[in-house]
Amino acid sequence: MTTELRNFLALPYDELEELNLKAKEQRMKRVAAHKIQEERIKYLTDEKRIKAVTVLFSDLEGRLHMLDYDKKFLVKSWDNLTFDGSSIRGFTAQRESDLRLSMDWSSFYWGPSDVFGSGKVLVFGEVIDKDGSPYSADIRGVLKAYAEQQHKDEDYTLNAANEIEGFLFAGADAEQHYGQTQKFDYVNTGGYYHSLPGDPLRMFIDTTAEVQRAMGFQNEKDHPEVAPSQFEINYGYGEVVAAADQIQLYKLICRQVATKMGLTACFLPKPVVGVNGNGMHTNVSISKGGKNLFWDAKGEEKLSKFAWSFVDRILTHANDICLLLNASVNAYRRLDPHFEAPNQIKASAVDRGSMVRIPIGNEKSSRVEVRSVAPDANPYLVMYSIFKSGLDGDTAKIKNLRQAERYLPDNIYTAIEDFKKAAWTSKLLGEDVKHRYADLKQVAADRCSRSLGTFVKAPEVQHHHEVYNQYLWNQF
Repeated sequence: MTTELRNFLALPYDELEELNLKAKEQRMKRVAAHKIQEERIKYLTDEKRIKAVTVLFSDLEGRLHMLDYDKKFLVKSWDNLTFDGSSIRGFTAQRESDLRLSMDWSSFYWGPSDVFGSGKVLVFGEVIDKDGSPYSADIRGVLKAYAEQQHKDEDYTLNAANEIEGFLFAGADAEQHYGQTQKFDYVNTGGYYHSLPGDPLRMFIDTTAEVQRAMGFQNEKDHPEVAPSQFEINYGYGEVVAAADQIQLYKLICRQVATKMGLTACFLPKPVVGVNGNGMHTNVSISKGGKNLFWDAKGEEKLSKFAWSFVDRILTHANDICLLLNASVNAYRRLDPHFEAPNQIKASAVDRGSMVRIPIGNEKSSRVEVRSVAPDANPYLVMYSIFKSGLDGDTAKIKNLRQAERYLPDNIYTAIEDFKKAAWTSKLLGEDVKHRYADLKQVAADRCSRSLGTFVKAPEVQHHHEVYNQYLWNQF
């Protein structure tokens, strides 16, 4: 079909970067929500080349959902957008299905037209219950409220950055076809840092990095990872809600770029046995008045007592929140000590088998790195559980807590049991959302072999929360 008569927005990458960085600066400066709202609505009204607004939100398991609203309709009705919550796993029951979407205008993104389509912009939405209150299973809203409360009460800014690993596999929809093929095919076998210019993995990394740069990610470095056909594309620190949003965008961009190349970007934690899995190392710090509260030049490993208290609480609740950080059957294959697995409930500056690592830092970059996070976890749950546990959790009276011989679960069943019996997870999520989440994980586990074994089973891929299709689940 010809596009000659169409005049939809399609901006060069440098203009996109400028727009997205300006929006990012507004978020960092905490410009008043009503001012940003007025600016965005005026922009949408005046920019005739925009046809639709893609509104993004995530379900309880972290699966990203997108709704396209006609621009003219949204400008008039942005405060009265409804959708059927009963169709979203972990949201409402059918008898009480109506939910609303509210725009978080500060999380507004301009995307490249060659990746997202011309004439579109993206904005993250907040899920609102029937009575107008924030919806309890919308963890993005829970995280945002917590971060805002910390800033209001303590003047804390919660900061995070993630190192998200993935695999690039041959063929489109390789995960959906795993039941037939029983394997994933590499596109590159070069290994760590090695990929020749022009090969499929390098072209994928370059293209993805270009898209991220245009969307204001402020890239740092990118490279092939340790395993064959594995990649990592790093970008800068951000305020915690924006950082979690960027995880969702990162995976969306990777999947879209790969699909356009006829390939698959895969974020299963351990899609191939015998090589390193995918992690999502989560670097966190807290600042106040521009000062990094985790830094102390005279402290142990140059960390402040405040930071070490944060670490101690994370270690205390490690088993409680393991299911939130490792949310799938497949995730427990990654917690294998033969492949630098961070399955030891310890803190160390040197031991990469420790759940928490203390990277080399300075006054600006001092942070702690939670290494036991899988890339298929709900990023909002990851951030919320880490920060709330680190700030508000308990400290166990365990001798030598930071080096004690303790380990994370090696299977999802144990992780579910730990999660369900923990009083702390009830405080984190409330009983209703806690039970919903546990039930979702139990159903997924029950559809897979109880014993992991030595090769990846089709059900742990096909019934994965980021892979499943409606038809397959209904046939079970």
